[in-house]
Amino acid sequence: MLSLLFITIIPLTLVGSVFSQVTTSPVPIVKVMADLGSNVTLPCKLYQQSSPFDNFGYRVIWTKLAEDENYNEDVLLAMGEHQKTYGNFEGRVFLHEIDTEDASIVITNVSMDDMGKYRCEIINGLFDTLQEIVLQVRGNLTDGVVFPYHPPLGRYNLNFNDAVQACADQDALVATYDQLEHAWKSGMDWCNAGWLSDGTVQYPITQPRAPCGGSNNSPGIRNYGRRDKDKSRYDVFCYASALKGHFYWLVQPDRLTYDEAVQACLDDDAEIAKVGHIYAAWKLEGYDRCDAGWLADGSIRYPISRPRKNCSPNEAAVRFVGFPDKTIKSYGVYCFKAKQ
Repeated sequence: MLSLLFITIIPLTLVGSVFSQVTTSPVPIVKVMADLGSNVTLPCKLYQQSSPFDNFGYRVIWTKLAEDENYNEDVLLAMGEHQKTYGNFEGRVFLHEIDTEDASIVITNVSMDDMGKYRCEIINGLFDTLQEIVLQVRGNLTDGVVFPYHPPLGRYNLNFNDAVQACADQDALVATYDQLEHAWKSGMDWCNAGWLSDGTVQYPITQPRAPCGGSNNSPGIRNYGRRDKDKSRYDVFCYASALKGHFYWLVQPDRLTYDEAVQACLDDDAEIAKVGHIYAAWKLEGYDRCDAGWLADGSIRYPISRPRKNCSPNEAAVRFVGFPDKTIKSYGVYCFKAKQ
């Protein structure tokens, strides 16, 4: 909870006082449904009549509730014209503000991890309002793909905020546990621990072995638990949704440096593809090409949906070559053209 806010709860015996009144009657829980990736408004309003003390302003506190209150998440604090958002909600949550007594919030780019119960508190000194809202998110886990990611710096170099940004840079979101579990049930096996959207660090194992949690353990998702979001360093599991555009190999007569690859896509009225694009094209569209090419993060990868000799013979996968010197001319490029 917010450490700098001090809220005085006034006893029920003072409700009739001329100095302050607090709403005490139970307020029905509001249920809101949103589609994965959409924007949604969670309603909250100061229901009492306006008063001559309104010009003093009020505070709005939004909190995402957990079964254990120690894991409640701060969402938004507003005091007058000043607003602050926190954690996963930073930069994604805004006050609706359709009128002076509206404390509703808009959550943009809704993820599965946003699902849950929220509490809205409006504190204006005369009438305090408490409202609870349950957000349900519709989303088909088969409409996207989970992929592990680490930056050019190497493995285990991301704190939580870095992980969020790393996925965003690849046109993806940090995966939820449900998304990782679905990927594991579909055969995902990865022996490097990565952040999930709830702040835990986990990794999926289908083939138990000594370096990956022990050869005697059953297949499953290995869980390191919640880690320090600022100090701990891991990889990240990202989740990319279905493509909203066209992913393709750009046919070129010559191999390209990284800068030449970027320019070649621009010359074709496109952009150099991101890691999220290649995974979505491979997993959701069956894209298959045995040519290694540049991607936006400076990595070289190629997607194989039909395993064959010299092209990922043992498994369908997005093959990772590495982060080579950007000045070498040994690779082609994958481009992405967004729908207009």
